[in-house]
Amino acid sequence: MHIKDIELKNFRNYEDLHLEFDEKVNFIIGNNAQGKTNLLEGIFMSSIGKSFRTSKDIEMLGFGKDFFKIKVTAQKELFPTEVEILLKKDSGKFIKVDGVNIKKTSDLLENIYIVIFSPEDLKIVKDEPEKRRKFIDRELCLLKPAYYDSLNNYKKVLSQRNIYLKEKYIDNSVLDIWDMQLSKYGSKIISMRDEFIEKINKISREIHGNITNGKENLRIEYDPNVKNSENLEEKLYEEIKKSESNDLRLRTTTKGPHRDDIQFFIDDINVRSFGSQGQQRTSALSLKLAELNLIKEETGESAILLLDDVMSELDLERQEFLVKSLDNVQLFITTTEIPDRLKDMMNLGKTFEVNSGKVKII
Repeated sequence: MHIKDIELKNFRNYEDLHLEFDEKVNFIIGNNAQGKTNLLEGIFMSSIGKSFRTSKDIEMLGFGKDFFKIKVTAQKELFPTEVEILLKKDSGKFIKVDGVNIKKTSDLLENIYIVIFSPEDLKIVKDEPEKRRKFIDRELCLLKPAYYDSLNNYKKVLSQRNIYLKEKYIDNSVLDIWDMQLSKYGSKIISMRDEFIEKINKISREIHGNITNGKENLRIEYDPNVKNSENLEEKLYEEIKKSESNDLRLRTTTKGPHRDDIQFFIDDINVRSFGSQGQQRTSALSLKLAELNLIKEETGESAILLLDDVMSELDLERQEFLVKSLDNVQLFITTTEIPDRLKDMMNLGKTFEVNSGKVKII
């Protein structure tokens, strides 16, 4: 799979842009704050209909504009596909796939597969659990529309329950409605996360072994707030009920997959707590490359990889490994300049220079 072209109108600092891309490598260069990451954001939107930078669509609207439009054409293994996203300031977001309006965002998924890798992802191992949950959610939403629906429903119910917990008077029968809904959607989330981490652990372990020449063994474990088990929906409901008095005291929901985490171990040592920065970064790199491999395994399509200013954060050894691992993947690489060693490692495709929302091919 590769992206053929993109059109942006009133998106961030791009008023009217049309670009055609190389099938293999696309360098996007320019000084900071010129719009390099904005361009990647527009590309990424075509995969799951959401940004990797903000949860508020309105923030992507060009200054003083009433709408933005993103149109991406991609070539899949057997046929082309086109995604168009239109956000109107007063009436919301509309999405078309191959010219047909879709009713919900989950209908967009399993269409264009994109993985984003940024300096923030290099910190995923040592950062707070929320970052690791976002990683799981973003990847599973791309692979499984059913996960996207369950996650959205869970978040809505969780928000409603937390609002209700702040009321002065609590009706237990009303609270129980939220509890049953949390258990229904939460159990589906836990089950799919457990299966996903089991697969990503196997792939990451092999990649990490190759990076370290077999000197280290990586293990990734799912650390759920409520353990996966038989009759999971009932189990989760019981755990939520047990924590009810604590929830009422704290005015928030303390049990459920919104408190999940992932643990990383190298030779049985917790990487987050005791690993070196190099080990943390190698673990993160293995995780991101495992994403690409898993998408290929699950879908038969090669995902597109967006490298947002990440090369400068990797040492030469890890840069070389990354480049050698991506022979069959379309790349979009943002950087302030293209280092000579990077030019030597890969065949250059197209290079785009970005300056204040204007782009030219150089």
